[in-house]
Amino acid sequence: MRYIVIGAGGVGGTIGGRLHATGHDVVLVARGAHGRALAADGLTLLTPDGPGTHQIPVVSHPDELAGGLRPGDALVLAVKGQDTAAALDVWADVPVASGGTAAERLPLFLAQNGVANEPFAARVFDDVHGVCVWLPATHLEPGVVVAEGTPVHGVLHLGRWPGGVDDVDRQVATDLEAAGFAAPLREDVMRWKYAKLLGNLGNAVEALTGTGSDEARSMLTDVRAEGEAALAAAGIMAATPQEEAELRPTMRVGEVPGHTRLGGSSWQSLRRGTGSIEADYLNGEIAMLGRRHGVPTPLNDTLTRWARRAARTGQEPGSCTVEEVRRAAEAVPVTDGVDAPAH
Repeated sequence: MRYIVIGAGGVGGTIGGRLHATGHDVVLVARGAHGRALAADGLTLLTPDGPGTHQIPVVSHPDELAGGLRPGDALVLAVKGQDTAAALDVWADVPVASGGTAAERLPLFLAQNGVANEPFAARVFDDVHGVCVWLPATHLEPGVVVAEGTPVHGVLHLGRWPGGVDDVDRQVATDLEAAGFAAPLREDVMRWKYAKLLGNLGNAVEALTGTGSDEARSMLTDVRAEGEAALAAAGIMAATPQEEAELRPTMRVGEVPGHTRLGGSSWQSLRRGTGSIEADYLNGEIAMLGRRHGVPTPLNDTLTRWARRAARTGQEPGSCTVEEVRRAAEAVPVTDGVDAPAH
């Protein structure tokens, strides 16, 4: 099986780099400075076990893929949720050598946070698989990914959307485990992704205000409580904290020589100045469910708006205070006219 990893940042770079290191056929899809660095110098993957450089084929577009797509390829989508539509638009109609298109013939694995990507992809792709990603990684420098997980690089829960497990899942799980990941098969993978969504609601808190203070921890608790209330009102089941806790010892964040982990994926988006952030598909998911089912979610509403605005205006991570965010969330009504302060 050849893996086409679309989005070679922290998650995609770690998955692609480790699969390649253990002898699997991998192509990375990356653009801009990162893509140029990967093509020129290879992927530098820094881990608790030491550094490694991987010379992996890199393309920026399907037209550059030598020989095109072929039967037996698997597409792994590892871009942020806000980039899903554009990526699917590029790859869905690419011909496969034996006939048909990628959307008709190839499995698509969504190694992404949030829960909106799978139903969106299923409008186009016949064979959609969810991946619940527990994978601490940092990508701030072109060509370099820091994979901080140990003793496994990450825990990647796999299953078909909307449910079930098939032979393709089993093959991918076998390959991932050989590459140093835990890859539990989940008949109910979306239940695990909803649990991960609740954990990811703190990403915007970290990106906007930083972490470590009692005030930030209190906000994290309140943001999650809104999420749990919205899921309950919608009748959506998530994996329980007890189920997650049973797997937590499988992986921890390890020390990588010369590297200090400063923040998660949303924090990194602000630091890199990408101009976009994933909050719409994390906190925004809860805000949408709250509106649909009549559950107030003022903190998640505010975090969604402020994070989007911070990304668009180029704010640095940690440029707001918890007090400012709470004040905005307490405003009645909370509207798009409530602006994040300039810092």
